[in-house]
Amino acid sequence: METPVDHLVDLLDLEQIEHNIFRGRSPEEALQRTFGGQVAGQALVAAGRTVEGGRPVHSLHAYFLRPGVPGVPIVYQVDRIRDGRSFTTRRVLGIQQGRSIFALTADFHQPEQGGIEHQAQMPDVADPEDLPSALEEVGAKLGELPPFISRRQPFDIRYVDRLRWSKDELADVEPRSGVWLRTHGALPDDPLIHVCALTYASDMTLLDAVRAPIEPLWGERNFDMASLDHAMWFHRPFRADDWLLYQQESPIAHGARGLARGQIFDRKGRLVVSVVQEGLFRPLTGRG
Repeated sequence: METPVDHLVDLLDLEQIEHNIFRGRSPEEALQRTFGGQVAGQALVAAGRTVEGGRPVHSLHAYFLRPGVPGVPIVYQVDRIRDGRSFTTRRVLGIQQGRSIFALTADFHQPEQGGIEHQAQMPDVADPEDLPSALEEVGAKLGELPPFISRRQPFDIRYVDRLRWSKDELADVEPRSGVWLRTHGALPDDPLIHVCALTYASDMTLLDAVRAPIEPLWGERNFDMASLDHAMWFHRPFRADDWLLYQQESPIAHGARGLARGQIFDRKGRLVVSVVQEGLFRPLTGRG
């Protein structure tokens, strides 16, 4: 039987239908919109498939233009902007039902030796082995898993801080969150797969930092939430099937938008990825 990780790898394995044009599957879901991390991961696969010599990606900047429709394939058109000696740039447009739903620019950089070395320190948190799986904890508390949880099943996600289930538990909660994550099983050795798998996962929990002081992360929601844009910088090689610590914070939420920043560390304490995302938060009508 196909495992959730197999499903993720298949989801990221795009069909090439023409020169610089790829098609990705979009799973049928009982949800309003296609998961943004899926679209970002697939777009990055499309960009990487056009880069010669295995040059690794070092950054991406993306905009979610329209909600994607679950169950409808997405076509990715790649524009080969630049092929330089050190940098390669690709622009990708995701199209569904004749309309642009996603735009991404990705840069690939030939590794170099630099003269400046420093990084933020990894926070001192509990090891993932000492924390419960979020899926097990949520399933035990709610009795069933919410529909969107299927997007998280390829990953073992473990919250660093205890989950809160009511507004009464939110006193003095700061706008931050942290999780350990890795895939539920081994991934192929292709570095692009690991980068794209983590791109997929990076959209799952980052906006938790915005919501943390306002509403419980699980249970009934009072806000409709959607990703607006997403940026990532890949500093060092990593494996998405090894434990990674994803520390997230929100410096501001205002005007129905919330900004979140994330730092991803490996088990050795190396900062491997930085992430920034802005989300849209609108109160759901009829709820307090």
